[in-house]
Amino acid sequence: LELDETIRTVPLNDKGGTVVLSLEQVKEGKLFNYACAQCHAGGVTKTNQNVGLEPEALAGALPNRMKNPTTYDGEEEISEIPSIKSANIFRNLTDEDLKAIAEHILLEPLVVGTKWGGK
Repeated sequence: LELDETIRTVPLNDKGGTVVLSLEQVKEGKLFNYACAQCHAGGVTKTNQNVGLEPEALAGALPNRMKNPTTYDGEEEISEIPSIKSANIFRNLTDEDLKAIAEHILLEPLVVGTKWGGK
């Protein structure tokens, strides 16, 4: 599968900025499959299939978070397995790894369309 620059252009911020991912960044994003796919295969959330990782769902998740996962409404911490706070499982994930995973999550809807997130 060849990913041209148009497909590799993903949102950078909530002000409409974008960034073009390099092919190396796309490759690094596959870390998602190791670290996250057990509970988020195909962008679907195993514990709540009504909330996936598609852009519309992510936009509604408040507050924004990455290192401290909470329920979709932000009310409850999710610090049980699996989560980034489970240091014994995710102790090897660096900030760069988390960035690569986030880029993967933003790229997948552009690659697989509505299949990502189950919507």
